[in-house]
Amino acid sequence: MWLFYTLATTLLWGLAELFYKKGALEREKYSHLKICVMVGLVMGIHAVFTLLTEDIGYDLKYLVGYLPVSACYILSMAFSFFGMRFIEESISDPIENTSGAMCALMCVLFLGEELSAMIWVAIGIITIGVVGIGFLENTGDLQRQKRLGKKLAIIAFCMPFLYAFIDAVGCVLDIYFLEDVTSPLFTMGATEDTIELIANTSYELTFALVGLVMFIFMKVKGVKFGGLLEQKDKALAAVCETAGQLTYVYAMASGNGAIAAPIISAVCVVSLILSRIFLKEKLTKKQYLFIGIIIVGILMLAVLEGE
Repeated sequence: MWLFYTLATTLLWGLAELFYKKGALEREKYSHLKICVMVGLVMGIHAVFTLLTEDIGYDLKYLVGYLPVSACYILSMAFSFFGMRFIEESISDPIENTSGAMCALMCVLFLGEELSAMIWVAIGIITIGVVGIGFLENTGDLQRQKRLGKKLAIIAFCMPFLYAFIDAVGCVLDIYFLEDVTSPLFTMGATEDTIELIANTSYELTFALVGLVMFIFMKVKGVKFGGLLEQKDKALAAVCETAGQLTYVYAMASGNGAIAAPIISAVCVVSLILSRIFLKEKLTKKQYLFIGIIIVGILMLAVLEGE
């Protein structure tokens, strides 16, 4: 079953990226906040379901204790949703997936971990791809700069990088919170058997609260949220994101995580294909070249880390 869960995770997260992009409308000023509301709603429902069906001894103190990690993940996703309004998914998703390389570097700097020579090679390959994409973005004759203006175009292009950096910080904190017995969750009473569900539930409940705050903010601003059918792409993205999280847990808990992780990392390839088919995104040959370099580095890094 591990292969089923692994492939399901890859497909679900690829679909989530597709629907995120479809829901992040450039003309809709608050579309990124509306996506946050929908993700918060679905994650909140799943968190309640977990609390009703799993005996993990959950207490709201865990929500507070895990808040630094939740904040990083939620903030990174908010930046991603904003950037999606203006940046092609074919460009933003590979850049966002470089968070794994950033996390590896942060583990070296802050957790004292050592990396093999081949992992450094993979990080170098990713860096070449990212620098290449950045060079083309700043020197090419881009319609985006003409359409948005140079300032907004630069801000939008920075969003995937902010996502990658903040998500990487969250990943490093996650390693500490879930593996170090001195971390807040363990000292509050979580055990090795319950800590992953406690952490995930805390994250989902926090996202639900953020979504509620965003909804109230838009109501105060007089922004019309619209019905479920009107926001179907945002809702589908939220469902795929949450469902992918669930299948990911089963895939990684199967004992075959070292094989599952490289397969799941191919979600950026799935996203690239779906964007080309359904969003009709077209990039230049040079852009595809550097995106291909980034994807090769990401897959290489995933395989090496799984060994």
